[in-house]
Amino acid sequence: METFIQHARGLTARIADRGEERETFGRLAAGQSPLALFITCSDSRVIPSMITGARPGELFELRTAGNAVPVYQEGMAASSEAATIEYAMRVLRVADVVVCGHSHCGAVGAKARREDLTGAPAVRDWLGLQLSDDLPADGEPAVTAAVQRHVIQQVERLRGYPCVRERLDAGEVRLHGWFYEVHTGSVSAHQPATDAFRPL
Repeated sequence: METFIQHARGLTARIADRGEERETFGRLAAGQSPLALFITCSDSRVIPSMITGARPGELFELRTAGNAVPVYQEGMAASSEAATIEYAMRVLRVADVVVCGHSHCGAVGAKARREDLTGAPAVRDWLGLQLSDDLPADGEPAVTAAVQRHVIQQVERLRGYPCVRERLDAGEVRLHGWFYEVHTGSVSAHQPATDAFRPL
């Protein structure tokens, strides 16, 4: 059976052999100007470039367990999440930010089902800090209702970051909440006017 490293080695060799890819990577070496900050879950089934059709250099990604955005607080400790958001806003100046949750999310499902995570204390503590206690109880495997509520909450958390708020006030950035169905590949987007998710 082929190992991951063997698979990756073969893939990178094939890419390096294709002239058009070498040209693309050469341009990327000069810097990045991504179109969007894409905040999503660490889940291996969620592949931002596949979902969006983005090419290398088009997405600036932030991946966390449960696509959680920590609540901004004045004087908060430095974190990878806050640094990534700030860099996207003030340095890269992306025009769009997408928070993309997904069906069958283990993190949101664990919180919604009130699962005992004693055996995984770092996961337990992260979910306890970053996922709301008011997620709807959801026993369905897809945990659709809980994930969609969670996505909306994360978009609202982003508004609390000064670097996001200043760009919103200037009309320079748009925030989006998406829901990706792992079992179908479909994507729906939150429509604030109706507070509903509709096909993208």
